[in-house]
Amino acid sequence: MDFNLTDLQREIDESVRKVCSEFTDDYWMECDEAARFPEEFYQAMANSGWLGITMPEELGGAGLGVTEAAIMMHAVAASGGGQSAASSIHINLFGPHAVVVHGSDEQKKRWLEPLIKGEQKTCFGVTEPDAGLDTTSIKTFAKKVDGGYIVNGRKMWTSTGQEAHKIVLLTRTTPKEECKRPTDGMTLFYADLDRTKIEVRRIKKLGRNAVDSNATYIDDYFIPDCDVIGEVGKGFYYLLDSLNPERVLVGIEAIGIGRAALDKAAQYANERVVFGRPIGQNQGIQHPLAEAWTYLESAYWMCLRAGSMYDQGLNCGAEANAAKFLSARAAFDACTKAVLTHGGMGYAQEYHVERLFRESILPRIAPVTEQMILSFIGEKVLGMPKSY
Repeated sequence: MDFNLTDLQREIDESVRKVCSEFTDDYWMECDEAARFPEEFYQAMANSGWLGITMPEELGGAGLGVTEAAIMMHAVAASGGGQSAASSIHINLFGPHAVVVHGSDEQKKRWLEPLIKGEQKTCFGVTEPDAGLDTTSIKTFAKKVDGGYIVNGRKMWTSTGQEAHKIVLLTRTTPKEECKRPTDGMTLFYADLDRTKIEVRRIKKLGRNAVDSNATYIDDYFIPDCDVIGEVGKGFYYLLDSLNPERVLVGIEAIGIGRAALDKAAQYANERVVFGRPIGQNQGIQHPLAEAWTYLESAYWMCLRAGSMYDQGLNCGAEANAAKFLSARAAFDACTKAVLTHGGMGYAQEYHVERLFRESILPRIAPVTEQMILSFIGEKVLGMPKSY
């Protein structure tokens, strides 16, 4: 078992870090304060070819795996950009996965090439206010009409909805009560985000303000048949293809945030002199930061293990969920300790750890809660009765 990165993977890490080095902490703070999408960063990543890292080569992508995408996203988040940097390009890596696997050749060319080039952005319309993580209970409905579907419904936490040109949209095409299984009867679309029929209302939130989150209202919106991904009624199963990669990416992005905060804390501890000595000389400062490093390091390798298993076609549900769980906890712990290391200045924007701290709570909540992960592992790994 080789735990060393390949030459290609090291090159990905170095190249991405070089692009990210052009964007300073002050740039990210300005984007966060102004709630402004980091368009310059997005285009820099597009121009360097990174938006297509997991996309097919014949469409202009790199055709690489989740492991390579994870290494890239770790470098992005660890650069100091945190969630604002990672979330601006995150959707490109897992959101259109259903198109890559189940879309027609014509759909792939029409939809994926503009994403890879950075000419279009997409968003993800799955979560609903009344359903939450109970995806089978969504109410957004697509009614069949001549040439397509009329869609009505509401989505919640639609990231990048203010910027997006397209939406990956999960709907019901058969009522739940009429389906043999609750997971049947859902259909996935890749549609234009037509703002004359779709209202995208920004949600004010704690952190990651450079990348918007939204409540989305869809009223009598016509989507043509050619925008259905794969087979009608199979949307839920197509969605499952992207869940494990998403958990790996969210997890390793959290690790990047934790490492950025830890680096800032170590630097401050070396420079800050109190009572005639740097505070980093005190074990009360050293030990918490060293402990945070150990948790971040172990969670990092759990993410890469899960990504490697996925790329090999192995069942990695437990590993991907565990990776996301451990990473979110480790990142939150590291960011908390980074703020405390700075003392009062940790509460100030000047040292940027408060921004990373605000962002570190998000991966503990989304895209799946810690409690749901533990329930999954309790049932699927430990063989205990289903608890929900």
